[in-house]
Amino acid sequence: MSTRIPQVDFGRRVLVLRRRRIAVRLQWRSVVVCAVLAVAVAGTAVLALMTGSYPLSPGQVLSALTGRETGIVHDIVVEWRLPRVAAALVFGAALGVSGAVFQSLLRNPLADPGIIGFSHGSYTGALIVILVVNGTYVQLVGGALLGGMATAVAVYVLAYRRGAQGFRLIIVGIGVSAMLGSLNTWLILMADLDQAMSAAAWGAGSLNGVSWDQVVIGGACIAVLLLLAGMLSRPMRQMELGDDAAASQGVRVWPARLGLILVGVALTATVTAASGPIAFISLVTPQIARRLARTAGITLAPAAFVGALLCLASDYLAQHVAPTPLPVGIITVVLGGGYLGYLLFTEARRRL
Repeated sequence: MSTRIPQVDFGRRVLVLRRRRIAVRLQWRSVVVCAVLAVAVAGTAVLALMTGSYPLSPGQVLSALTGRETGIVHDIVVEWRLPRVAAALVFGAALGVSGAVFQSLLRNPLADPGIIGFSHGSYTGALIVILVVNGTYVQLVGGALLGGMATAVAVYVLAYRRGAQGFRLIIVGIGVSAMLGSLNTWLILMADLDQAMSAAAWGAGSLNGVSWDQVVIGGACIAVLLLLAGMLSRPMRQMELGDDAAASQGVRVWPARLGLILVGVALTATVTAASGPIAFISLVTPQIARRLARTAGITLAPAAFVGALLCLASDYLAQHVAPTPLPVGIITVVLGGGYLGYLLFTEARRRL
């Protein structure tokens, strides 16, 4: 009779990067997953730049990107197709990180900025700027940010009862999201026909009208916000253990939570101002990234890469696989609707 010796778990292999007094610990599996996702993102980006009414070869695309190709090929790649691809990558990464932040803070896989109303609030603020002020992109970002923050405050106040529990925040957020959806529809119906048609098309979540100006301005804002999210990632992971445990480890819980909420709402608002509300990427991305990296909690870097890949692939399907070109938001709704149903079913079973 043989006796099975239990194996001892010595933890996961980590990569430690040190520079003077700064040390960063990275799990090897997360590094490998991010590298594989980066290759997939690069391949999908080249495919998107190749495909269109004027097909190109990979060599032509690479030559145009490196400046060795001039004329019509350069214009097609750099001026026409590259802004859309860059926007899909940057905005997808922003939505992935935003979803990861809120799902980590609320410790619930249903905590998506779209479901809990923050995206609808940003859309409301942007709609007011479009229909009333007819403002610039910078004003759109400001309006979307104010709308998202006002919605976040309203949801938190309405859900507060001896603290704000994650599931209660989600239920209140769903109700606020429905109310804001009705308000957005009323704003569009009361607008002029041309403005209403433009706002309705933009509200589906589309990258059709994205220009280099929006990519540069939005990308700069998103880069700063991603840097801030990375700086707050350690207290975010510690707060997943609970506020008391995080405080015992030296985390200033309320400033860290406020900073993470501001970063998450600002990421969603920046994307919404440029392309409209692209649904479900923030919901699906963090859970896919967590399963790929096999981490105990939600990590930001894999979520950013998965979000970029998902947004770019969805836009490619919307433009080149669908019978007619569609807004990217329609494809993400189709892909994310089934996943939302799965999450609702599993959450209901867990609470029985």
